[in-house]
Amino acid sequence: MKISSLQENLKNGLFITGHIAGKNINLPILNNILIKAKEGYVKLVATDLEMGITTSIRGKIETEGVFTVDAKIISEYISLLPNQKIDINTKDSQLSIKSGGYKTLINGQTADEYPLIPQIDRKQYCQASLEKFKQALAQIIFAVSSSETRIELSGVLFVFNNNSLTMVATDSYRLAEKKIKLKTNINEEKKVIVPAKTLQEVARVLGGSKEGEGSNNNEIQFYISENQILFIMDNTELISRLIEGQYPDYKQIIPTRSDTIAIINKAELTRAIKAAAIFSKTGINDVSLDFLVDKKQIIISSASSQVGENRVELIAKITGKDNGIVVNHRYLLDGLGNVDSENVVVEVANGNTPCKLRAEKDDSYLYIIMPIKQ
Repeated sequence: MKISSLQENLKNGLFITGHIAGKNINLPILNNILIKAKEGYVKLVATDLEMGITTSIRGKIETEGVFTVDAKIISEYISLLPNQKIDINTKDSQLSIKSGGYKTLINGQTADEYPLIPQIDRKQYCQASLEKFKQALAQIIFAVSSSETRIELSGVLFVFNNNSLTMVATDSYRLAEKKIKLKTNINEEKKVIVPAKTLQEVARVLGGSKEGEGSNNNEIQFYISENQILFIMDNTELISRLIEGQYPDYKQIIPTRSDTIAIINKAELTRAIKAAAIFSKTGINDVSLDFLVDKKQIIISSASSQVGENRVELIAKITGKDNGIVVNHRYLLDGLGNVDSENVVVEVANGNTPCKLRAEKDDSYLYIIMPIKQ
């Protein structure tokens, strides 16, 4: 194998793929990145057997070939080189790298034992705006459960239906639901659970990708099989196993009625919640929200025997009846931070049922918090 590429292209490709290659004691070759120069493309590949990632970078191929080298070492080394042309070729069991006055040899392995990345049927796919999907992912992924006791909750539910994708995440204490439009229609509803780890990698790729001129990365494509999902983002493909199991019927916990509806400035409510958080009980993180219809006020309060007490009165547009609820301030702030609107709508039935948060003029995002029962 003999190739050349710019340092910036290699650095970006290694950033995308290198994260998946990790410390695997049982199969050391998984710590390597596979460099593949064939059919006019330079591809970088990494896998941990749960998911695999492939990205294509610009480069000149003089001699085709395939080789694997330690992901951490090559990533660190390439990132230190000046932004100019890098020549790479294989010498026996080593990778030779030359750039300007820099010359190095890195020990590697042949690709014979490197696991094959699974293939998926690509006849049918769904497509969405990459920017909208990226934003939607950020709005829900924080609500995924970190516990392994209920494996289905450690992923995000994807529901593909007609021309929409609904994404749902919950840890049993709060729930986030986001709907985005698809650019392609799907004939039959499909429900899959995508591991949070996979989506974190997708988010990392989307966050680190550079939108250059002539780039085609304004859309993301989804291919689904019985037990796998493939994401295609510009020059990068990420395939992952799906979580087997039944996602809970989350719609059962969404309150069907709201006795009190309040519309309030999101920034003011966030500031008041942060002030109340200082005085909440350690480990409980409780803050009280009281809705006074006649006074058009939301009173946010908290008290702790160790610290003291706090009370904030905010003006709000309130309809319905006087009401109150106690919630975890961390969960509430997480939701407020992801409502994309100047004003937020807070809906409450009573102190024993979940409260709902949504944007004032957008029903595509819904956030639910379970109450702290007194």
